[in-house]
Amino acid sequence: MASSVLRNLIRFSASTTKGTRSFSLATTNTQISNHTAKWMQDTSKKSPMELINEVPPIKVEGRIVACEGDTNPALGHPIEFICLDLPEPAVCKYCGLRYVQDHHH
Repeated sequence: MASSVLRNLIRFSASTTKGTRSFSLATTNTQISNHTAKWMQDTSKKSPMELINEVPPIKVEGRIVACEGDTNPALGHPIEFICLDLPEPAVCKYCGLRYVQDHHH
């Protein structure tokens, strides 16, 4: 069973790629710019960056926050520990959520 699947996969791969693979960056860049252009055509939808910027900074009592991107680990990202010592909001490098230290004075 496995050998027949492997043979079919090799046969399919040989027929579609003609034995060589193209790792051209020019092709990849063209595909990326086409994808981006397609995304930006629909002005009724907001970009992911616009959507994340609508979320107000999250106030945290401590000096360090652990961002996981979502309460469900399957939907989040690797944990990032963010230091909140600076006065401006700190931004998670994975999801863009902003955090600010909540001072109780």
